[in-house]
Amino acid sequence: MNYQVYTPVAELQEFVKCFWTLEDQAVPEPIRQRVLPDGCMEMIFHYGDLYKQYFEDGSFIVQPRSFVFGQITKYLEIAPTGVSGINSARFLPDGLLPFLNRPVSELENKAVSLEDLFNEHGKKLEQEVLQAADNQQRIKIIEAFLLSRLTDPSTIDNITKDCVSVIIQSRGQVGVVELAGKLKINRRNMERKFMSVIGMSPKQLSRVVRLQATLKMLEQRQFTSLTSLAYENGYYDQAHFIRDFKEFTGISPKLFFADNLKLSTLFIAAE
Repeated sequence: MNYQVYTPVAELQEFVKCFWTLEDQAVPEPIRQRVLPDGCMEMIFHYGDLYKQYFEDGSFIVQPRSFVFGQITKYLEIAPTGVSGINSARFLPDGLLPFLNRPVSELENKAVSLEDLFNEHGKKLEQEVLQAADNQQRIKIIEAFLLSRLTDPSTIDNITKDCVSVIIQSRGQVGVVELAGKLKINRRNMERKFMSVIGMSPKQLSRVVRLQATLKMLEQRQFTSLTSLAYENGYYDQAHFIRDFKEFTGISPKLFFADNLKLSTLFIAAE
């Protein structure tokens, strides 16, 4: 498996967290990979074979060749159908809205094709990315497309951006009342802005950011016990930690890395 992370151009860094690419060979019996909420939305291009996305009832769909995946509020499972070749732009929690012409809430837990989102412009972008010679060229094409859509500064919500910054800096360990007080804004107004700009509430984003901080410590073995891990990341007690962890991942902390969760590990490690 070859996984690489790239920094976006300066003009996009307040919107795009990173670009990442993944290449891997086909295997006879692909294992489902569990992808977890991280507060970020993605624009994904499959220049390799497509991926299946599974649902709780056992059914599945084949994801589009190129799409935007909205906020993930619960874990999802995917698996390759052959050779993996993926190029993705990972947006900051508030970073996708300026590029869309519809509410981000419509994308929650969905893979929406670029053609559905951007009409002929999305179809053209897909063709250009898939025909590119290498990943560096693919990233340049995606960056040019995003820069061409940054035409309306009014879509950038600085209040929400400041709130997101505080949540990330606190590793999700900040309450809604405390957050509103820090930034001297009305709580209800802040919550409305979050739902329209990010597609989740401040509380939800804080929980997801805290989960990701905890996962990184768990993956890097930076803890002495699950209890110490829970307290260090702002959980009330171990029971609170396990309950939150299971809600987002579907399994207990002890079992999480006993399974083969390669994609989840990569996403946790990405900056």
